Amino acid sequence: MSTFTVTAERTAKWWVLQAVEAPGAISQVARLDQVEQIKEALAFVTGESEEDIVIDVRLSLPAAAEVAHRLAVERRAEAAQANREAAYYARLTARELASSGLSVRDIGTILGVSYQRAHQLVTAELDPPETLSVPQQPGADSALA
Repeated sequence: MSTFTVTAERTAKWWVLQAVEAPGAISQVARLDQVEQIKEALAFVTGESEEDIVIDVRLSLPAAAEVAHRLAVERRAEAAQANREAAYYARLTARELASSGLSVRDIGTILGVSYQRAHQLVTAELDPPETLSVPQQPGADSALA
């Protein structure tokens, strides 16, 4: 199995694909979801079977689009991490409230979820995210401490 870096550059109507490691492997496609077609050219140039070829596509975008795309990817990753942390804290809150004697209906009301969801949160594994940022609170004597 071989991995090839493939550059994709937009011309007037087509995406031109070229393998960095095999410059003779060139193809063009109308849409980016068709980039796998370059495997045929790579197989021809390298003698490998298409099934044994893995491609890593690198887009050539206008500078402003490249920056915006990079920022969008970074923000999505940050949002996903924030969602994982929020889910952990929702589970922790539900568990702490249940251990203090609140009903799942009250827990659901506090968390803004159904009582069924509150029950799921109470009984779920805590499993903190790998990179959990734990806020420091004075007098914390539970799982946050």
